[in-house]
Amino acid sequence: MNFQLYIAKRYLLTVSKNNAINIISGIASFGIVVGAMALFVVLSVFSGLKDFSLSFANNFDPDLKVMPKLGKSLLLTEEQDKKLLSIEGVKKYSKVIEEKVLFVYKGKEQVAYIKGVDKDYPQVNHIQESLFQGHWLAPQTPEVVVGNGISHKLSMGLFDINNTFEIFVPRPGKGAITNPESAFNKSNLIPIGIYSINDELDSKYVFSDLQLAQELLEFQPNQISAIEIKIDSLQSETAIVEKIKDVFSGQVIVKNRAQLNDSLHKMLNTENTAIYLIFTLVIVMTLFTLAGAIIMMILDKKQNLKTLYNLGSTIKDIRLIFLLQGTLATVIGGMIGIGLGVVIILIQQKFELLMITNTLAYPVRFDFQNILLVFLTIVVLGFIASYIASSRVSKKLFE
Repeated sequence: MNFQLYIAKRYLLTVSKNNAINIISGIASFGIVVGAMALFVVLSVFSGLKDFSLSFANNFDPDLKVMPKLGKSLLLTEEQDKKLLSIEGVKKYSKVIEEKVLFVYKGKEQVAYIKGVDKDYPQVNHIQESLFQGHWLAPQTPEVVVGNGISHKLSMGLFDINNTFEIFVPRPGKGAITNPESAFNKSNLIPIGIYSINDELDSKYVFSDLQLAQELLEFQPNQISAIEIKIDSLQSETAIVEKIKDVFSGQVIVKNRAQLNDSLHKMLNTENTAIYLIFTLVIVMTLFTLAGAIIMMILDKKQNLKTLYNLGSTIKDIRLIFLLQGTLATVIGGMIGIGLGVVIILIQQKFELLMITNTLAYPVRFDFQNILLVFLTIVVLGFIASYIASSRVSKKLFE
């Protein structure tokens, strides 16, 4: 294989007497470099956009969320409470209640979810980082933190003592409603904070104290909708989930952050795959030029190849020369293209040259997995194109 590699490198680096071959080879090399660079840049940009999209959910969703398998609530006993805290890897947890209710302010109505949380909730989630007006609610008070979308729809501000912010919660029971006034539990709330995460969440939740939500829903003191848990990132998530299920005798569903945003992850992964396939198709079309350049090189070097054949080289040896030539061209071009792509991504990360808004730079993420993916894609496709082109060498060529 030494002499095949030597000849392949000579053919790759030596300028041919035929200008057409030089032009086609140059176009092929340029296409490989640009294709590799473009694929890496696009994957890095999409990785940045994916992180940017998920960052909103990460500020709201816990590491793990425990929900009942059946019904809308579960009872947390003192024994389960102690066992939950004793699980290695569970750093903190918060008891929450979620229910769809009606909010009324200055005659305007808005259906949204009340989310009752205990005092440990800010230590489990990063919701306080999303506050842009006011402050977080105090335990055992009628204070609430409202989403920006809800406050906008109700034209509501903070600390408005002249207008009441009311909540109406349907009372549990069966049968027809005979008295509308007794069909709802009602309370006056005090908005003391407004949060902003994204349009969907901003129009979905109003945060209140857990005890207030329990009273409005007529829940028992140990009755809750779910448990949100913060875990130690160094511990095994799978092991923690199994231990949590054992605490509740398998009567609960435990979801991690990715599972809570399953549809979002599927959409982002589908888009990522589609973009990868589209740019891979562009690279495939570029490598047709490489295959054409190799075939023209074979025809141009016909007499030299015939001499090698007569000196004892096999058809397999001669094919290997052009297979190595095409593969080397692909590897070198791919490395140059990836190198240029890395420079572009690092420049964008450091200097933020491309902006979405005046304050938000286009998000990109440098990821070694993208480097490996692009390199393998280029090399594999280049090898296939070179193999197809080198197969044109046959005994008939030397007759």
